[in-house]
Amino acid sequence: MEKFINRRRVLTMGAGLVGAGALAGCVVPASTTSGPGDIVDVAVGAGSFTTLVAAVQAAGLVDTLKSPGPFTVFAPTDDAFAALPAGTVENLLLPENRDQLTSILTYHVAPAFYPASTLSGTRGSIPTVNGQALHIDGRSGVTVENATVINADVNASNGVIHVIDTVLLP
Repeated sequence: MEKFINRRRVLTMGAGLVGAGALAGCVVPASTTSGPGDIVDVAVGAGSFTTLVAAVQAAGLVDTLKSPGPFTVFAPTDDAFAALPAGTVENLLLPENRDQLTSILTYHVAPAFYPASTLSGTRGSIPTVNGQALHIDGRSGVTVENATVINADVNASNGVIHVIDTVLLP
């Protein structure tokens, strides 16, 4: 059965969910932990998110992702962006497409702290900054929509990054 997480409350439908981080059958965001820097600093330092960082800059979201948060970012690698149809990234980076780029990027960000321990062993959805929900399936590894989390729990001072292999499109 699915469980749905909302910023104001957690609703569980059907049987209780179990897994690390579960509380009374529900998965709830945990408190943040400190890391080497904020979400943007960690992404820049990793070296495998140059396209994501350029997109965040083009969309004017740097200050937002440097704010206290907490945030959970499902961060596509440069390879994930490269897998998009030719010209897609270049087109999204054009000033006239800033709203579309912002919508895509904010679809990758949850306005809460969800370490892998709260996602593992569960199935449900979490809200995103753009207002749409991301469907999470942590029953066999962790997938987010059509993307696989390939590296979880890259900690930052204002949240956590989960590295994904596919760009999510709202």
